[in-house]
Amino acid sequence: MKRILGKLERTIIFLLKMALYASVFVCFFGIMSIPNPQLLRLSRTSGVTILTFIAVGFGMISAYGTYDIGKRKSKPIIASLMLATMITDVVTYLQLSIMNTNAANNATFRLESVGLLICVVFLQFVIINIFVYGGNFLYFHINEPEKCCIITSSADSFRQIAHAVKVFHKQYRITEIIDYRDENVLKSILKCEAIFIYDVPVKERTELIEYCYRNMRDIYFSPEIADIVEINSKHVILDDISLINLGVKELSIEQRVVKRAMDIVLSLFMLILSSPIWLICAAAIKINDGGKIFFKQKRATKNGRVFEVYKFRTMKENVDNYSAVAEDDRITKVGKTLRKYRLDELPQLLNILSGDMSLVGPRPEMLENVYLYTKDYPEFEYRLRVKAGLTGYAQIAGKYDTSPKYKLVLDLMYIENYSILRDIKLLLQTLIVFFKPDSTQAFDTEKYSNLRMYEKIVEKYWGDQMDAED
Repeated sequence: MKRILGKLERTIIFLLKMALYASVFVCFFGIMSIPNPQLLRLSRTSGVTILTFIAVGFGMISAYGTYDIGKRKSKPIIASLMLATMITDVVTYLQLSIMNTNAANNATFRLESVGLLICVVFLQFVIINIFVYGGNFLYFHINEPEKCCIITSSADSFRQIAHAVKVFHKQYRITEIIDYRDENVLKSILKCEAIFIYDVPVKERTELIEYCYRNMRDIYFSPEIADIVEINSKHVILDDISLINLGVKELSIEQRVVKRAMDIVLSLFMLILSSPIWLICAAAIKINDGGKIFFKQKRATKNGRVFEVYKFRTMKENVDNYSAVAEDDRITKVGKTLRKYRLDELPQLLNILSGDMSLVGPRPEMLENVYLYTKDYPEFEYRLRVKAGLTGYAQIAGKYDTSPKYKLVLDLMYIENYSILRDIKLLLQTLIVFFKPDSTQAFDTEKYSNLRMYEKIVEKYWGDQMDAED
């Protein structure tokens, strides 16, 4: 019965997905056909325009994310689909304008019916909202949250993983919390559907994973460096022996040339396009306190080479230099806005042009942080195998206050999966950051205080730690 219900659920989601994509398609072509009736009949213009819309649409959905209701919250899905749809609309609209530049229509290139394009985008926004909110409502009405068990090793580790799980409270309901050393840990696993194994030593974690797999439980576990190596390896057979192989990866000459060329061309284009914003930011900083416009700081890039990164100044002058924290009184009023929208990082385009940075790569850390993080996690130096980047996987998928260890994991995932196509995808996904209010969130020491509802259960295992940490 459960298998039948699962197939029915997948069928419903598939039909909703097809209905959404069809609605967005009909919306564009239905409205844009008013001044372009050739779109509704068999013609070269209609054929090329339809193919353009479909090809660009699938490419953008691949970059930003699909209609994955039940897996993500509604707002991130809407942001992803709207960005994908808007880019698809604009590219298709430009292509249609080019097709209309001929002797029978426009002698010169013209942007026609811009108002109708805006109308299309607005109606698509309404359609996407209805399908996403309605789809998630239907999904969670049919599916109750999965009962999940958190297996970890300390109160602090529990706080971290429980906070992440509670964000998705419609998907998961924490019913079991247990220390991996508890003799009843296997019984707790059997009571739940999803198992979160977090901050558990590799040997014990492997045993727990094998038990979960044997008993068909969904497994989530925090990766270590060895896991990243395994994920990015390939299966080879020598004679009749199965082996896992991870070759030493460095960018080929062709990749280095293409990546550098892309850095120069795109950073120049972005520099010209953003020049009015530079003027506004500079004027705002000067008016705010009359201090310096730019801020320079030593950072580390490929092979540990030190360079000076350029940023718009967001903090008061002559203050202590350390990572921003919540309610940081060093940040100016203008600085808060610049940080919120990441405008303070625009001058790093100059670092990219000079060759110190790349458009995509690990975040260039302060030298003090590099020292501290490497002291705690020696593997942190691995991220210096490539140039520091303006954007990257850790900046997009993570947050400002993501722990150094998991920034490292995200950066290594990027390094070991490098490709030019992946760089392009990450550049497109950078737009998503503007829809994530926590992407620039400062370090908050009270982040996990709302998890005290589990206090009695937690104190069963980590009572001494709870007292010491509070």
